[in-house]
Amino acid sequence: MGSESGTTRFIIFILFSSLLSSIVGGSGSYDPKALDALFRYYANQTLSYHHRAGTLRRASLPSNFSGMEVSVNRLRSGSLWGRGVDSKYVKIPPSVRTLPYVKRLAIVYGNLGNWSSKYFQVPGYSLVSPVIGFEVYNYTDVTTLKDVNLTLIVTGEPISIRFPYLATKEKNVTRLKCVGFRDDRSVEFKNMTERDVCVTEKAGRFCVVIPTPTPTTTPTTTMPEKKGRVWKRWVIAFAIGAVGLAVLVSVGVVMVKWWRERKIKHMEKESDSSVALDTLWVRGDNKMPCASMIRTQPALEHDYVP
Repeated sequence: MGSESGTTRFIIFILFSSLLSSIVGGSGSYDPKALDALFRYYANQTLSYHHRAGTLRRASLPSNFSGMEVSVNRLRSGSLWGRGVDSKYVKIPPSVRTLPYVKRLAIVYGNLGNWSSKYFQVPGYSLVSPVIGFEVYNYTDVTTLKDVNLTLIVTGEPISIRFPYLATKEKNVTRLKCVGFRDDRSVEFKNMTERDVCVTEKAGRFCVVIPTPTPTTTPTTTMPEKKGRVWKRWVIAFAIGAVGLAVLVSVGVVMVKWWRERKIKHMEKESDSSVALDTLWVRGDNKMPCASMIRTQPALEHDYVP
């Protein structure tokens, strides 16, 4: 009977995960709660094959979830309280217990990678890190993860979330903000004491964001530069215009001189080849040229004279 019940649950989970894969890959509906269920299912499958406690195991996700990472670790509550647990991205220090108390628990870690911005957005901010999170589940019966998240009670140092990289060169830590995403899709901001580390006292998902530049602030910062560039363009245009005008004037003067000299040479040439005329005084001081002889005698074209 128990074997049949386990097989039925396995088939239901397979159908459910396939449905989630089609929703995420096809219609573009990215639901974080559905993603939690999918992570829990593959973490449970991983624990069913690996029974050793205290060892971090990576779950195998379908190919259409490439870029995400899911790992799971099961341990006793006494071990969590006494030694804490340290994974690749999350460090839970000692003196942490669960509410309600359970004998055994499992921690499911998730790194959304390049899927982060598809599932989570922060208005007015840009994500500069992947979304990294963890959830704690009851694993007392060692058969399946309970569909109820356990609450962590931190009585010592806070939990640290380490980010593998930040997609920004911003060195001012005060501009970087750590964001925690709640179940109702609201966000909680915290200041960062280190560039790539966030601290928290509860499970969930976290990322690092930076304020997105607004269009209203950009023109105010670049207005002096634009004015300087416009002023330089006017100066350059004026200088080019002045040089061009000077060149045109110089060319014009040279052309006028050349035309006058050519005209004078032509007149001198005509003067040398022509016959000088006598001068005839007319009305006092006025004079005019006149021919002293007729160079060409008139000739009749026909000998016949009427």
